[in-house]
Amino acid sequence: MSLYVMKFGGSSVGDTERMKRVAKRIADKQDEGHHCVVVVSAMGDTTDELIDQAKQLNGQPPAREMDMLMTTGEQISVALLSIALHGIGRDAVSYTGWQAGFRTDDTHGRARINEIVPRRVLESLEKNRIVIVAGFQGMTLDGEITTLGRGGSDTTAVALAAAIKADVCEIYTDVDGIYSTDPRIVKSARKLKEISYDEMLELANLGAAVLHPRAVEYAKRHQVKLVVRSSFNTNEGTVVKEEASMEQGVVVSGIAYDKNVARISILGVPDMPGVLAQVFGKLAEEGVDVDIIVQSGVQNKKADFSFTVSLDDMERAKEVIEQMHATLPYSEVTSEDNLVKVSIVGAGMVSHPGVAAQMFEVISKQGVSIKMVSTSEIKVSCVIESGNLQHIIQALHTAYNLDTTEQAFVGGPQDRR
Repeated sequence: MSLYVMKFGGSSVGDTERMKRVAKRIADKQDEGHHCVVVVSAMGDTTDELIDQAKQLNGQPPAREMDMLMTTGEQISVALLSIALHGIGRDAVSYTGWQAGFRTDDTHGRARINEIVPRRVLESLEKNRIVIVAGFQGMTLDGEITTLGRGGSDTTAVALAAAIKADVCEIYTDVDGIYSTDPRIVKSARKLKEISYDEMLELANLGAAVLHPRAVEYAKRHQVKLVVRSSFNTNEGTVVKEEASMEQGVVVSGIAYDKNVARISILGVPDMPGVLAQVFGKLAEEGVDVDIIVQSGVQNKKADFSFTVSLDDMERAKEVIEQMHATLPYSEVTSEDNLVKVSIVGAGMVSHPGVAAQMFEVISKQGVSIKMVSTSEIKVSCVIESGNLQHIIQALHTAYNLDTTEQAFVGGPQDRR
């Protein structure tokens, strides 16, 4: 018997009817002769509703209490799903993250998994039970409840699959696989049969919401076979694995975009050793993640440089830099927030010169200026103004021969948890 980990997001279990459909899906998998461990997110908009309630009481709620609150959504989901399975004659048992053995560090809101001790999960599997585990949560060695942050349920599923040596980890969502770009904005998007860990990691980091980067990192590190498929139909999904075969004539595998981008520029910085280390070291200390960094030429022993952060971190980053003014005598700090990062990703780019130039040409024909560029062996990213995004994505998709006549399947609201 094969061992499957099946993860269902909030949109898949958004109400009792969807919960029944998921229970039937799990039962069918068991009837095929497989052991099943299921990871579930909170139902629908439960998490957002809990956050809103907390902020009505306190504009800055304590992180520890937010973790106490947020984990209740998943506990409701696992209990209801187990009840649904019992209702169709299946022996199922639900566990919280800590009951399933997830031990984390003590960073509330974005904890990291230190180890998994899946004793109770394995004991239940030996009794041929279907095991339902709450995603997104764990516990410290001191008994403090923690949450894993955005994408935490994906990470829970992949980490658990690695810990119990599952044959496959299936991520069920509202689309029936990984597409060459967001099928909601490009109807001709192509579903990929397979994609490499490295390509998927780039796409996930660059804004593709179908899988979270931490989950892909975990899968790559532990060689977990991932399959992304729809919870609304039985279509074959997309396999994420070490090496993926390249389709003939397709150099770029996918196009991603990220609207959560702000650019900060520091002007008139003294051109001296250690300045960049000082600035970005301090930002790192304050927990601000920096993405693209560009330094311009030096004039009169002064330099300008720009970097991008998430919109959520823009004000905090500016505050950190302003606090450094006494030790870093720059002339001005500016910021922009009407930006988007557009990226192309593909393992075939390594051996095909001119891919970046083609991207620049396509964007320029849309009448849009490129503000910043970042490249690696398998990706090119451009930061541009956000006004003409859909036309640019479509134009890039066509330029790199990714269009298809097949209809993309989108079954429900986008699920990012």
